[in-house]
Amino acid sequence: MSAGALPRFADPALLRGVARKLADTAGDRPLCFMHVCGTHENAIARFGLRSLLPHDVRVIAGPGCPVCVCPPGDIELAATLALEHGATLTTFGDMVPVPGRTSLATARARGGDVRVVAGAADAVALAREDPSRQVVFFAVGFETTACTTAAALLADPPENFSVLASHRVIPPALEALVARDDLQLDGFLLPGHVATVTGTDPYEALAARCGRPMVAAGFEPLDVMLGLAELVARATEGRAGVDNAYPRAVRAAGNPRAIEMMGRAFVPEDAAWRGLGVIPGSGLALHSGLAHHDAAARFGVAPDPDLPECLPGCICGDVMAGLAGPEDCTLFGRACTPDDPRGPCMVSFEGTCRNRYLYRDVE
Repeated sequence: MSAGALPRFADPALLRGVARKLADTAGDRPLCFMHVCGTHENAIARFGLRSLLPHDVRVIAGPGCPVCVCPPGDIELAATLALEHGATLTTFGDMVPVPGRTSLATARARGGDVRVVAGAADAVALAREDPSRQVVFFAVGFETTACTTAAALLADPPENFSVLASHRVIPPALEALVARDDLQLDGFLLPGHVATVTGTDPYEALAARCGRPMVAAGFEPLDVMLGLAELVARATEGRAGVDNAYPRAVRAAGNPRAIEMMGRAFVPEDAAWRGLGVIPGSGLALHSGLAHHDAAARFGVAPDPDLPECLPGCICGDVMAGLAGPEDCTLFGRACTPDDPRGPCMVSFEGTCRNRYLYRDVE
């Protein structure tokens, strides 16, 4: 795709044409789809795509922001490593301001060595620069970033490098969402970034079991609308299964090398998600052969399971579970803004509350 052709992905005439076809296909049937990607929420809010949909076709946000679903116990543990164990704590920038009992921003203000890096490779480089320093990479994110953490772990990092693993994988979360009685979903818009790594194959059996359609989509406005149009077509026809509306980046088998590295570096484990509780097999623990790079084991620490999910008044947990929208929160846009967030959903570029706040005039 040439640079000159890219604007076609936001062409208003094309978008309106897809929207009309989608509306004709949906008819009067109420439909509710969930996306599980914060970048999708950014595109939908930024370009006002919900305003193009028929009134009875809803797209709600789910647990697609990795910063937002990271449980408070893991964040507190990361702060503890910096404050009480003298480790240099490295992580992605969006993690630092996430509010909690002790945010990483607070830990840094109290003298903890908390640094923002672009990824695990940067943390490894920092550890190599000074072998006397214990460098911990607080590894958050879905399969998209998990494969890069795996690559760093498998590249013979120095002994003073360790990983506090808080990665999550998407398919078990979708299974947990489908099983909830308080959610009535007609299908899922699959995260394009994750699907570039995993492919669409891992979702085939899940779609068959739950009897719902799933469509992988990209992030330009037309990508999102085409993905939704395919979901509407499948849902109205009662066709479960998986489609790929992002073929320029996603393949059915995904990225075999990335998948292979994750399999060598990690093993599945039960893991907590903000708003969803503990989901079986949804986390990634370091493989036994890499246990010497496990920060929790190295420092003999474990997360506090009794920390409240959110600060008082914040409903980010319900937003992550698709049970509420940002506008349902009494703090939204008042006591909670991007400049003074009370919950993780107002912090990250991928956060539902942040995107609805920033682009509230668009819709």
